[in-house]
Amino acid sequence: MNLNSRSRTASAPRTRLALALAGGMAIGALGGLIGLGGAEFRLPLLIGLFGFAALSAVILNKAMSLVVVASALLFRTKAVPLAEIAAHWPIIVNLLAGSLLGAWLGAGWATRMKSQTLYRVLVVLLVLIAGVLLAGHGQVAGGAVVTGAAQMVAGVAAGFGIGVVASLMGVAGGELLIPTLILLFGADIKLAGSLSLAVSLPTMVVGFTRYSRDDSFAVLGRNKAFVLVMAAGSLIGAWIGGHLLGLVSSALLLPLLAAILVISSVKVWGHAHG
Repeated sequence: MNLNSRSRTASAPRTRLALALAGGMAIGALGGLIGLGGAEFRLPLLIGLFGFAALSAVILNKAMSLVVVASALLFRTKAVPLAEIAAHWPIIVNLLAGSLLGAWLGAGWATRMKSQTLYRVLVVLLVLIAGVLLAGHGQVAGGAVVTGAAQMVAGVAAGFGIGVVASLMGVAGGELLIPTLILLFGADIKLAGSLSLAVSLPTMVVGFTRYSRDDSFAVLGRNKAFVLVMAAGSLIGAWIGGHLLGLVSSALLLPLLAAILVISSVKVWGHAHG
């Protein structure tokens, strides 16, 4: 191997890590602009730009989402103290009663699906999230739509569905949890953001644990540096996006982000038929 060949070989990993950092920052900023972690945008990037297979991309996304969610929960303690979050433990327990089971089953289903089937499921979920961004984001607190036993049953059912989606996509599920907390439990937007993280973290840990039992989990060991760099980029980007929050009109931003998800779903669909 000549000197130029060795130089190109050595630069390839550095280029990949640089792209991972830049991609993580861009995605974190997009999520930060609307108060989310951005994992729903990171998943198509892992598949489309970095060439990971569907299941590997989901597991990598889950690992990075865990880092981002744990950090975000700590960062938000200044705005919403842990004592205030803990005071709403009945809501957290209600949603967790469904989301933990959903996360475990969702991860199990993902590991057993054929790759092409998982690609198609991811396409449907990306389009679903795009729809939620348009219809569900920006909700304002009002009265809870149901109360008593009906609310508990609805909370378990909603938690289960969110847990399944979060595991299948490797995301925190905040884009679904926040509207649920506002509409179903009447939480204000600031509290809903922190409660969603409190529900997301144990839900993701359960899904992550289930994935760890599958051989595909080895993708994390082969890509340690990549995961750490992209997760760091996502945190930096989320911080930047959070500070830019409100500078861009939601009326313009949300349709743009929804369009990005729909375009991404088309590209992922191409992988299902590639």
